[in-house]
Amino acid sequence: MVENRHQALGLSDETVLEMYETMLLARRLDERMWLLNRSGKVPFVISGQGQEGAQIGAAFALNREKDYILPYYRDMGVVLAFGMTAKELMLSAFAKAEDPNSGGKQMPSHFGQKKNRIVTGSSPVTTQVPHAVGIALAAKMEKKDFVSFVTFGEGSSNQGDFHEGANFAGVHKLPVIFMCENNKYAISVPVTKQLACERVSDRAIGYGMPGITVDGNDPLEVYRVVKEAHDRAIRGEGPTLIEAVTYRLTAHSSDDDDRAYRDQEEVMTAKEQDPLYTFGSYLKEVAVLTDEIEKSLNDKVMKLVNEATDYAENAPYAKPEDALKYVYKE
Repeated sequence: MVENRHQALGLSDETVLEMYETMLLARRLDERMWLLNRSGKVPFVISGQGQEGAQIGAAFALNREKDYILPYYRDMGVVLAFGMTAKELMLSAFAKAEDPNSGGKQMPSHFGQKKNRIVTGSSPVTTQVPHAVGIALAAKMEKKDFVSFVTFGEGSSNQGDFHEGANFAGVHKLPVIFMCENNKYAISVPVTKQLACERVSDRAIGYGMPGITVDGNDPLEVYRVVKEAHDRAIRGEGPTLIEAVTYRLTAHSSDDDDRAYRDQEEVMTAKEQDPLYTFGSYLKEVAVLTDEIEKSLNDKVMKLVNEATDYAENAPYAKPEDALKYVYKE
């Protein structure tokens, strides 16, 4: 008999099925965007394939009614869990006027949506980290019980923004969770050429906070450590640095050829730990996911993806004069 790990964490069968469905939706949207890019219909894709386990495990451990998230560009799973829709993400991919992130001005995956407390990102990496710290400072000053959650890649953990943000959060014991999605490559540079320490989480001690490395392919483990970090933050005990070790199954972006810098055998081996399949297998072993449920979830998700694609493709572009909107004082 397989151990029922999700119930031990206080997660119901319905919740873990919702987690699986959100992972599936993130993957199918991502796959569709690549097809649209390769057929010349959308200009750019930056992918989260392989990282959905870490994203969904973390998002479900947060308070999705109160917490603020500052996602990095691969975090489609996180923003879907926080309330963005397939249609909204497709409008962004097609750069249409209705794109909620920027009205079609910004590159895709620069997520931002005020109503769901998704704080907009910027193209220079890691700038979201000090912003997350500032939001956590506001929570502390106003004595409000929300947490800010910020994600970044391991390449970003080498940027000054990360170190300044982590230091400030540690000194002031702020309610912020830093989660590094270590997918082993900063564009074409492997992690062995980026870090002198063994783990990103080893850096936490310098900032006076706990540092935890977790299997990012295991949504339940990520859920557990993020939930603990969230509880610490709410109790006023300060920030946590979590390193979710995962793998980027695609090239860095649709403009990159990863064959130039990594062995494709390595990629094939990593696919054996694909969180979508390993989590699905676990749910089948504990009799939460059956073949019938799996088929119905897949059908539901593909219907959403197809409807989102059709809607976004046919939606109007912004008017040319809208390029000046919010740029100059009117």
